[in-house]
Amino acid sequence: MGPSVQPVPFDRPRLLVLLVILQLSNAFYLPGLAPVNFCEKSKERDDCKNLIELFVNRLDSVESVLPYEYTAFDFCQTSEEKRPSENLGQVLFGERIESSPYKFTFKKEEKCRVVCTKTFDGNKKDEKQKLDFLKKSMLLNYQHHWIVDNMPVTWCYDVEDDQKFCNPGFPIGCYITEDGHPKDACVINSDFREKDTFYIFNHVDIKIHYHVVENEDLGARLVAAKLDPKSYRHTNIENPDCSGPPMGMHNKYQGMIKIPFTYSVTFVEEPNIRWASRWDYILESMPHTHIQWFSIMNSLVIVLFLSGMVAMIMLRTLHKDIARYNQMDSTEDAQEEFGWKLVHGDIFRPPRKGMLLSVFLGSGTQILIMTFVTLFFACLGFLSPANRGALMTCAVVLWVLLGTPAGYAAARFYKSFGGEKWKTNVLLTSFLCPGIVFADFFVMNLILWGEGSSAAIPFGTLVAILALWFCISVPLTFIGAYFGFKKNTIENPVRTNQIPRQIPEQSFYTKPLPGIIMGGILPFGCIFIQLFFILNSIWSHQMYYMFGFLFLVFIILVITCSEATILLCYFHLCAEDYHWQWRSFLTSGFTAIYFLVYAIHYFFSKLQITGTASTILYFGYTMIMVLIFFLFTGTIGFLACFWFVTKIYSVVKVD
Repeated sequence: MGPSVQPVPFDRPRLLVLLVILQLSNAFYLPGLAPVNFCEKSKERDDCKNLIELFVNRLDSVESVLPYEYTAFDFCQTSEEKRPSENLGQVLFGERIESSPYKFTFKKEEKCRVVCTKTFDGNKKDEKQKLDFLKKSMLLNYQHHWIVDNMPVTWCYDVEDDQKFCNPGFPIGCYITEDGHPKDACVINSDFREKDTFYIFNHVDIKIHYHVVENEDLGARLVAAKLDPKSYRHTNIENPDCSGPPMGMHNKYQGMIKIPFTYSVTFVEEPNIRWASRWDYILESMPHTHIQWFSIMNSLVIVLFLSGMVAMIMLRTLHKDIARYNQMDSTEDAQEEFGWKLVHGDIFRPPRKGMLLSVFLGSGTQILIMTFVTLFFACLGFLSPANRGALMTCAVVLWVLLGTPAGYAAARFYKSFGGEKWKTNVLLTSFLCPGIVFADFFVMNLILWGEGSSAAIPFGTLVAILALWFCISVPLTFIGAYFGFKKNTIENPVRTNQIPRQIPEQSFYTKPLPGIIMGGILPFGCIFIQLFFILNSIWSHQMYYMFGFLFLVFIILVITCSEATILLCYFHLCAEDYHWQWRSFLTSGFTAIYFLVYAIHYFFSKLQITGTASTILYFGYTMIMVLIFFLFTGTIGFLACFWFVTKIYSVVKVD
């Protein structure tokens, strides 16, 4: 007889839990990323749609910071008020998604279908203003942004080296200058050749790609939406055939102009593209996507090498110093002491303007934690480009909820500095830095209101932001400050002398300003490549998706700021200069000044922004980013130096 088989015990609770987990895993999707199934008209049901709706977003330009809503232009519009709900991040970024008259039936192809016809009479003031606004927008290369199934409708065209670039937008039109030079998209068609003439793209060939689900009963899912903008005069508006000369408008023509808008739509099955990877063709075609890999890795290797050198020098030097000082037993040896041990009685002397420093440290701690958590969630995929506005929403909500660490850190350091005005400290922590950011933001918003831009934050949203600040963040800051002041003062490892020690004459490189300027070079060196892509994403209206690289650069930045500040702090202590608190904050915080210089360079060398309002907006928003980055990096440097100073003076024997 064969071996007997013992039955496995049947664990019903464990099996039930396993089944529940499997069921949840099958139904789980990242927020905003659940797929939608589409079917033909005969198979339509509740879980499988037949109607494909096209939504329109704001129009923007690389030559202007001012985006505009779709309704600001006299394009084809729908009477429906169907508008997807927008989160806080979308509102702050100025996204205004609205329904459009472009609607398609799944697998039903259309050929040159008329949407509407717009008429402009140059002799009527209001219609002339609309036409002039349209011409100005074409001159500044404003672009449509259309959305199908939460995907951008892309315009794909050939670029250098037989590569294809897919732009998540397409231009309104283009302009041929008075000397016959084609601007922007006018280079794609040789028929655009009349001088001083605007050509409007009034026709689009839309191609929708779909992937049939393995279980065909579920229908199909859209994996790409591409279009090709074209310009036709449409001699027969009632029955157009989408052929003939382009739709040109001479700049000086003042008569009646009729612009018919048409579209064609086709459907293409894509068996090899899955729904989960449908964004790949857009992200892979972003400019500089391929060349950045080598640049980023090269930068990281250099930064890691320099960080290792700094760490090795510090460890070896300190090890020798501590060993030498701990071997000094006689009074004569003590009298021959030199370097950082001589200032042990002044090293923890409270700094000047300790109130301001503690407030900066509180706000910096808040920003540091917010940045770390936001990037962590972004790396997990929760804040992907498909989830519109999620990045900004997550950052704002985290900043509001992190008022407690801000109040606690500010209170603890202020108390260690010997401060007693706790009410002033907590009020400044709650309102100083956030107030500066909000004031700058409000002034920029007034400019946007004045220009009629879609990026202007509605009054209700401003009230909501103030409510989040005053009703949640401020009380949490008070709670954190309460626990910070209630806790005992941080005990220093050495006593502070009553009479301050005189600081000897310093050499050039140990003076405050040269040391601070040198301290920001290394941290900036590890971020300037990523900084280019971030600025490109913000000001050139491109998608940013490299959160894994950004998180790695964030960790490297923290390490580099810490080690560079510690190294310079050690040199200053050896030169018997014990004013390390503000210097450590400003040394790594000076990286923000390099950030500002780079932003100015980027403005003049990379952007084509024109107009006073756009220039003011660029530098206004840049100043907000610089302030946040200053608090962020400065706090890293101070915390690293605080740990370093506390550590070395608690290890050595101080007489």
